[in-house]
Formats: sequence, structure tokens, C-alpha cells
Amino acid sequence: MHGFANPARFLRIARWLTPALLLAGLVLTSGSLAWGLFGAPAERLQGDTVRIVFIHVPSAWLGMGGWTAIAVASLVELVWRHPLAAIAARATAVPGAVFAAICLASGSIWGRPAWGTWWVWDGRLTSMLVLLFLYFGYIALAQASDREGASSRIVAIFGLVGAVNIPIIHFSVLWWNSLHQPPSLTTGGSAMAAEFLIPLAVATLGFSFIFGGVVLARMRAILADVQAEARLRRRALED
Repeated sequence: MHGFANPARFLRIARWLTPALLLAGLVLTSGSLAWGLFGAPAERLQGDTVRIVFIHVPSAWLGMGGWTAIAVASLVELVWRHPLAAIAARATAVPGAVFAAICLASGSIWGRPAWGTWWVWDGRLTSMLVLLFLYFGYIALAQASDREGASSRIVAIFGLVGAVNIPIIHFSVLWWNSLHQPPSLTTGGSAMAAEFLIPLAVATLGFSFIFGGVVLARMRAILADVQAEARLRRRALED
């Protein structure tokens, strides 16, 4: 893991991996969404509204996965002092928040015809909304820490504490009575038909590639800012 701690080595890998992930993600996502919108049949009970699943489920997955990545990076920063861990966590926050917001918006659009309402305060929706607010809090705290030159340990601790919400989101439909349907995909199998499951899996993979490419691009931008600031400081000291 520490072999990638060198910024120059990381940048050499990220320089070609970023466009590769973005291109692969766009191809997979475009193909799966096209099939989901025009190729998949209407569902027996939900009709054409079920097509939102090809955006809603990958967004939910990446909203939760983004904060999981922040928590892992925060743990690595606190325990092993990995120099790129804090940068990785900060780079993940914004795309994670975007996907969490897309999840909530698409879920509301889906819920209107399915439940007869845009929003219900059940466990799954409420805990997902809490996750979005946690993202906003993390982004604001990280920006304040960078601006004031404060220790990044506080930001990392916030990233770890916020991870408590992830299992709550996952198990909420099992712990409490909810309008939200239970998981269709479990370790025991799938309740989805193949014509929905396959494009959903491809869409999730495609969105994940896009997410990874955006995170790498943001890490490269943050490193460039850090390096530029370091050069300015050296010049100021020389003058």
C-alpha cells in the first residue's frame, strides 16, 4: 500500500487510468441505460416506472460506497499516516454526495407513482438523507481545515464516525416496517428477472468506473494544487 504513497508514482498510474476508467464507464453506462430504457420490458406491477432502477440502484450503491471509501481512507490516515489517504477521502466526498443526491431524487420520482407520495419518513429514506447531510458536513469541515491549516485528524475522525450510518441504511428495510421494498439482491440469490438484473449489473459497473475516474481526476487536481502551493512557498522563502 505504501508503494503508492509516492505522489509521482501515483500520478504516473492515475494519468492513464483516469481516462481509461471514464471511457469504460461511459460505454458501459450508455449501453446499459439504453437497454434499460428501450430494451427491457415493462414490469408486471410497476410498469415502465421500474426503468428508474437502472439509475437509482447504482446511485444508492455509490452514495454508500463513497462514504465507505472515506471511512477506509480516514482509518488509513489515522493509523498508518498514508500521505495520500486524506487526499483520497477529500476527492471522494463530492462525487459521493452527488450520487447520494441522485439516489434521493430518483427515489422520490419513483416513489410518486409507486407509493402515491414523493417522500415518506421511513428508515431507508431518512438514513439516506442523513448520509447526504453527512457529506455536506464533511466537505465543509475539510474545506475549513484546509483553509485554517488545522489538523486533518478531526476530518478523518468525522469520516470514521459517519460510517455508522452505512449499516443503518443497509439494514433499515429489515429493522423497521417500511414502504421501501426489501433488498432484491442478497447472498442467497436474486429476486430480479435476468432482463433487469444483467443491465442493472452493467450499469452499476459503469457508474462505478465513472466514480473511480472522477475520484482519480480530483486527486490529481488536489495534488497539483498542493505542489503549486509548495513551490510558491519555496520561492517566497528564497526571496
